[in-house]
Amino acid sequence: MKTIFAAVLFSISLGICAQEMAPNKVFWENLSARCGQAFEGQLISPPAENDPFLGKRLTMYIMECGPDFLHIPFYVGEDKSRTWVLTMKNELIQLKHDHRHEDGSPDKVTQYGGLASNTGSATTQMFPADQETANLIPHAAHNVWWITVDDTSFTYNLRRIGTDRWVAVKFDLTKPVENPGRPWGW
Repeated sequence: MKTIFAAVLFSISLGICAQEMAPNKVFWENLSARCGQAFEGQLISPPAENDPFLGKRLTMYIMECGPDFLHIPFYVGEDKSRTWVLTMKNELIQLKHDHRHEDGSPDKVTQYGGLASNTGSATTQMFPADQETANLIPHAAHNVWWITVDDTSFTYNLRRIGTDRWVAVKFDLTKPVENPGRPWGW
């Protein structure tokens, strides 16, 4: 009986702690708990005719995790040029896209993204394009990226406001796949 009572108290205390934790911290912890794992995904948005994701194996790898950073390479077939870099900045999450060439050198279009404007929710974080992105890629000044994560899936999304541009890739978190190795330049 004492064991059951202790387990109930522990469960209640965990629930209270989770309720007191900022939503973006819960989001962060959910991703961090999967550190070192890779997952396969699929394009769920309508593909454009020249979409580089079409017909390719899509894999994300939660490669490195720290208290203020998450490095998540996103592989498109054999292309290991893309890494999503999440950073905790002043209690908000920032998303940057690190693009590298096969020799490891940075692409001329890299480090674009944005900072969440608030703590979001425990399952969704939104990142409007920042000034660095607007300067680097003027037509992307109206981009909004968002990531959703729950017990079964991770979804990466991009919407260019005022256009039909929308990209969404959903990854199945219930079925880890073999570690695909490090991305180019890391």
